[in-house]
Amino acid sequence: MNSVTSAAEISTLLDRYLLGLDEDKLDDAWARTLFSDDARVEFPMSVHEGIEGLAAWHRQALDAFARTQHLNSPAVVDLTGEKRAVLRANLVSTHVHHPDAPGDPLFVSGTLVHGEARHTGQGWRLTELSFQLVWSTGSPPRPKGSR
Repeated sequence: MNSVTSAAEISTLLDRYLLGLDEDKLDDAWARTLFSDDARVEFPMSVHEGIEGLAAWHRQALDAFARTQHLNSPAVVDLTGEKRAVLRANLVSTHVHHPDAPGDPLFVSGTLVHGEARHTGQGWRLTELSFQLVWSTGSPPRPKGSR
């Protein structure tokens, strides 16, 4: 495996993941093109382990908002072996609340993204993503039913 090509493929996984949150139909096929079967995704407010239910978990979290936009820095990818890698990136996420929601119309956050990837029979897949909140402004996600 060419290390430059591998790093680009891994970085593209993060890009496709974040773009998917904003514009794709988040279904099991989407999840399987990005994540390994044993994937773990951790946000400050919740964690999901395994590919089963991963797309639905993301859809449920995003249902709190009318729309989102995720802007990430280029990922720094370090290969830790022939079939393993770690990545880091910065992310600014803008979440637009539904029009009938009280309070600020936006919740904006800056996070550090850490991840791991593994080369599988289907190519590179993310095995772990974690998001560490650095700052936020506006109204955070509201509990379901509080709109």
